[in-house]
Amino acid sequence: MPLHDVGYRAWNGERRPPGSAAAVIATTGIVLAWKSRWLRRAVLFAWSPALAFAMTFFAFEQAVEEGRLGMLEMTAQAGRDFDGVDLLGGLVVQTLGRPTDDQPDFLPGSTEEVDYTRRNVWSRLLLAFMRAPQAVLLAVVIGLVAPTLISRDMRAKAWLTYFTRPVSRRDYILGKAAVLAGVVAMVTVLPGLGLWLVGVLVSPSVNVAFATIDLPLKVMAASVVVAVPTVLLALAYSAVTTESRIAGFAWFATWAACWIAHSALGAAELMAHQPDPDAEQPPEVRGFLDEAFGRPPPGRGDRHERDRPMSWLARAAGLDSSIDTWAWVSPYHSVGVVQAAVFGMEQRPQAFLPPLISLTSISVISLVVLVRRVDAPMRS
Repeated sequence: MPLHDVGYRAWNGERRPPGSAAAVIATTGIVLAWKSRWLRRAVLFAWSPALAFAMTFFAFEQAVEEGRLGMLEMTAQAGRDFDGVDLLGGLVVQTLGRPTDDQPDFLPGSTEEVDYTRRNVWSRLLLAFMRAPQAVLLAVVIGLVAPTLISRDMRAKAWLTYFTRPVSRRDYILGKAAVLAGVVAMVTVLPGLGLWLVGVLVSPSVNVAFATIDLPLKVMAASVVVAVPTVLLALAYSAVTTESRIAGFAWFATWAACWIAHSALGAAELMAHQPDPDAEQPPEVRGFLDEAFGRPPPGRGDRHERDRPMSWLARAAGLDSSIDTWAWVSPYHSVGVVQAAVFGMEQRPQAFLPPLISLTSISVISLVVLVRRVDAPMRS
């Protein structure tokens, strides 16, 4: 009776390099997520604010080419709109009218002055774009994708398939994180780079691309700032429950509750420092207080408020010089302050260090929870 070798046989096929499992998990996750019509609509809607900002880029470069930079401030003060988007137009005008302490002394109308002004305006527009509309839309898009990434695997006991194969816990986490990182890139990186490219294409010379080559790098760095804590927090919520609805509710509740807490604490601080309106103040002190607390000067009324851009957009562009002492309470506001530091609009450590520590703490705690929960069924 012949004897047959029933042991293991050598594998003669192609071997994939280590870490390829994470790429397979990420690719599969992106393909499955993109099948959702709601996700496709949300991503498409997240690109819509870029159109308004692109119009401002175009109008600004047209003014540069025609030598009309000095007229922009007079245009806005006269109540006229120079770019079709009055809100963003006011933002550009305020940027031009706020020289910094470290601004070099350029000759009026010189190439150096134009390049410096362009860098300043572009940086503030990109910062406002990433802080104001994109951060909010990103929270919505991640809330549509993240809750099911791990909770669905735990509910279906997919870990029995994952971890019986040569898939490590690191590969699994990296693959799931790459799915959300791709979503972040679609909502923040690609539109931001697209705006920079629009500015280059409508500028008078291609040399503008070399003069502003650091801005795409800052856009990617600012995207990393928002990607790391949001991706890890969303995956941690998805890993602690088998119900994706609970994970989604926890995600949106965190953003809403922290936003409300930040607004309440900021309002309480403002009221505590607001002086008595009936108290007599010198005219110069009264003018300063009116500007600080948003009260229109006598005789200006609604016209004053209409000429100024909305405070949230001015703050998003780094035009508000006050320090947000409660930014660390809210992930949204923390991300905004750190992004302002990335773009060079916020250089005071007392302003960006507390939000940076808050985001770091969120990332570390979320990563610990995620690592502990991913293979918990295998250890139980």
